[in-house]
Amino acid sequence: MTMIAALPSSQLKISNKSYAGNVIKDNVTNPVVEGAFYQSNPMTVKEMLVRKINKSLCFCLFVTILITFISYYIAMSYEAKLNKLDNEIVSINTENQDLQSYLDRFKSFNNVDSKIEEFNLLQKADKVIEVTASNESRTIIPEKKHYSSSFNWSIGY
Repeated sequence: MTMIAALPSSQLKISNKSYAGNVIKDNVTNPVVEGAFYQSNPMTVKEMLVRKINKSLCFCLFVTILITFISYYIAMSYEAKLNKLDNEIVSINTENQDLQSYLDRFKSFNNVDSKIEEFNLLQKADKVIEVTASNESRTIIPEKKHYSSSFNWSIGY
């Protein structure tokens, strides 16, 4: 109504005529679409505060979940590296055991050789005697052993 009062009287007559002849305004009491519709009420300060707190908590939850995923990925990558290093250590230890047994074998040969030298068990010949070979070929026929045909049975252990 304040708008109507601010208008000059000549425009007021025009607007009154157009308002009076408005058919749509008369039908406002009978709505075209009927039903229960959601009516938005203005938010109270408490509702706005709860909404802001919920949004901040959702943001904090999202950040926490993101940090959790990143730390889980880092932990799994470190575990994969540790497993790889563990496999390499096991293979190196196996190779080390093989080399240690090989070294022990050589040490035992060296120990035997040093003991032989210490006790002088193997001596070099002082003189070498040359023998001529005979042209006769000797064939040695081994004697046949005769086994008895009877078996000696024993009782007990």
